[in-house]
Amino acid sequence: MLKIAVCVSGGGTNLQAIMDAIDDGIITNTQISVVISNNPGAYALERAKKHGVEAICISPKDYASREAFNEDFLRQLDSYRVDLVVLAGFLVVIPEQMIEKYRNRIINIHPSLIPSFCGKGYYGLKVHEGALARGVRVTGATVHFVDEGTDTGPIILQKAVEIEEGDSPEILQRRVMEQAEWKILPKAIDLIANGRVSVIDGRVHIS
Repeated sequence: MLKIAVCVSGGGTNLQAIMDAIDDGIITNTQISVVISNNPGAYALERAKKHGVEAICISPKDYASREAFNEDFLRQLDSYRVDLVVLAGFLVVIPEQMIEKYRNRIINIHPSLIPSFCGKGYYGLKVHEGALARGVRVTGATVHFVDEGTDTGPIILQKAVEIEEGDSPEILQRRVMEQAEWKILPKAIDLIANGRVSVIDGRVHIS
């Protein structure tokens, strides 16, 4: 059984997609051990509690320094003994010591087809604003492992989404969620849970 922690900062729509996929048998061999948010007002925490999943808030604002936050965040995460950490809209820089300790055991969902519209400054609506401003015809979402860079880790799955005439960033964001994020994030978790994902020489292989 794959034990996962889901880290969130906002509404938790991807968390909901994961919980629904577990309930529906789309994700197998998996249980959510804890949901962690840096934001005490995140609706994702409510979603978790309604689903009977333990939910905690660890906010950098409650610590004297970022180092103190990083240490306690890692300590609390370790206490749940999870196999995989899922970043589902988590707007906190992951400490390097955590990346090192959980090498190829942290995944992230990004709302573009990496390497387009990713890296520093590209998060949330800014990704979709960037895609629309550039005039691309196709965007999408990517699930990747987390390394020390920003959106630079090995890519697990991608799914394309067409941009339509008259799209606003908000409309495009919703379509990318519905058509890509909510599908490939659960699929990636299921593949990992069933031992089908390996990383060899920095590239993902799916069996």
